[in-house]
This record gives sequence, C-alpha cells and structure tokens, in this order.
Amino acid sequence: MWIDERGSEVLPLPECRRLLAIAAKRHHHGHLGIPPDDAPVVLPLDFGVHDDEVILRVGEGLFDRINGRLVAFQVDNATVGPTWSDVDIGGQWSVLMRGLATEVDAASVGGGLPEPRISEPGHRVVHLRPDIVTGRRIRTTDVPSDGSWQ
Repeated sequence: MWIDERGSEVLPLPECRRLLAIAAKRHHHGHLGIPPDDAPVVLPLDFGVHDDEVILRVGEGLFDRINGRLVAFQVDNATVGPTWSDVDIGGQWSVLMRGLATEVDAASVGGGLPEPRISEPGHRVVHLRPDIVTGRRIRTTDVPSDGSWQ
C-alpha cells in the first residue's frame, strides 16, 4: 500500500476500476469536468461502466462540447459512520478518470448504460477512454480500527 504525502492511500488501478463499477451499479453520480472555452465547467451526471470505460448519456449541447475532447470524470464516496462496515465501497475515497470522450452506439454497451434519474437525460451515448485513472482512499483518525461506532 502506498500512502501519499497527505496521508491518503493511493489506490491501484484494479481497485479504482472496481470502485467505479460498484458506484455505477449503486447509482452514485459522478462529476464530468469539461475543458474550458471561457472557464472550466463541472457537471453532475449519472454514469455506467462497460469494459472499464465510463458511459454517459448526454444531450446535444453537451455532446457538442465534449465529443472528441479530453475530459475528466470523478466519482467519490464520503460514507462515514455506521455504514463504514460496508466493505465493498465503504469509507471515504475518490476516483478520477481522464481521457477522450467519443460517441458510441448504445447497443454496443449493453447493460452498461447509465440509469438516469432525470426525465430527459439525452440520447447521445458517450464513452470515456480511461487514459489516466487515479484514486485515493482517505484514512481518518476518528474511525475505529475494528469498525465499531460508539
């Protein structure tokens, strides 16, 4: 295990991919960082995962801004307290993926399509090529080592 200079555990690539997949199945939302025209924009989005790639459903306006461009996508989990014992995804962590956003045929991602919570999620399906994937797990000093809470 590698601990960075701030005391966070640096997650290996397989763990980052596992957390992305679990978060998608549990309907966590992520944040899409769009390259600046005038200023950077970060948008919350529902997402799916297919073959280690993040899958998004977007509308035409957003599609025009990201298709063929490098973007960033981040998802995190800030669970503390009684759910700490949820070993699949518990604790405080963050995964960041950076890569090229390109359109993909919805049929090619099968069950990897996101399940949007908004009424009009858009009809364009985009996948993010995982060029750079990094993650951190935050180890807090107030979490009991045995997982119990008082």
